[in-house]
Amino acid sequence: MVYDGKEALPDGIEDVEVWVPPLITPPDVKGTLAKMPSLRLVQTVTAGVEPYRPNMPEGAMLCNARGVHDAGTAEWAVGAMIAVLREFPEFVDAQRRGAWTYHHTGVLADSTVLIVGYGSIGGALERRLDGFEVDVVRVARTAREGVHGMDELPGLLPRADVVVLLVPATADTAGMVDTAFLARMKDGALLVNAARGGVVDTDALVAELKSGRLKAALDVTAPEPLPDGHPLWSAPGLLITPHVAGSTPASGRRMLRLVRSQLLRYLAGEPLNNVISDTY
Repeated sequence: MVYDGKEALPDGIEDVEVWVPPLITPPDVKGTLAKMPSLRLVQTVTAGVEPYRPNMPEGAMLCNARGVHDAGTAEWAVGAMIAVLREFPEFVDAQRRGAWTYHHTGVLADSTVLIVGYGSIGGALERRLDGFEVDVVRVARTAREGVHGMDELPGLLPRADVVVLLVPATADTAGMVDTAFLARMKDGALLVNAARGGVVDTDALVAELKSGRLKAALDVTAPEPLPDGHPLWSAPGLLITPHVAGSTPASGRRMLRLVRSQLLRYLAGEPLNNVISDTY
């Protein structure tokens, strides 16, 4: 059965063992899960699982779509960096006005790109940055060879020309990009958020953008969708896209392969991939 979250819950929901929620989180996740006493597996088609994790019934497993959106999200991040640094939005506006606004712009080459949340998407981003002549610095929750720990992040921020956020939405990352975080970024640096809107303190970011000290590219915002008249819409030096980084045909193909693989594993009683643990 298919439930898109827009219509009434289908008949037989009490017998559902496996739920694959739609890409757009349906309303009342907690209430929907409570109506599935037979549920054994929730397989999301997103990397983030924050709407589901705190509401999972006892005895059911939660698996995310790690790897599905790597290509699309990494490609968006590179495109966003280039678009902002090379001032593509401003040149599009000039084109519409019929204005030839020649001037020098920023450039990605010779930059230091700090990836905060170096997982599978971070690896995909680094592969796509290969050839752009940048220095990549990696940060993850747990330090390992070639990857700094989160405790080192404050000392790394002043070095970065571009800071890319790829962390999951957890209690630890909520509002982590606050006034102090942004203040440590160098003048003229670019913040790229492909994680979740709640990772960034929106008011603090708006203040930095209005001052002209930082630039930003956001695929996610808090709140989301961004309402009419919100200060982010008019903030200078900002590129906004409506949470589309992973919404690509490539992600769709990978999602179908993952769901098929997981269902076959479930039916065969084999271990599942991408199981979400207490440490995410």
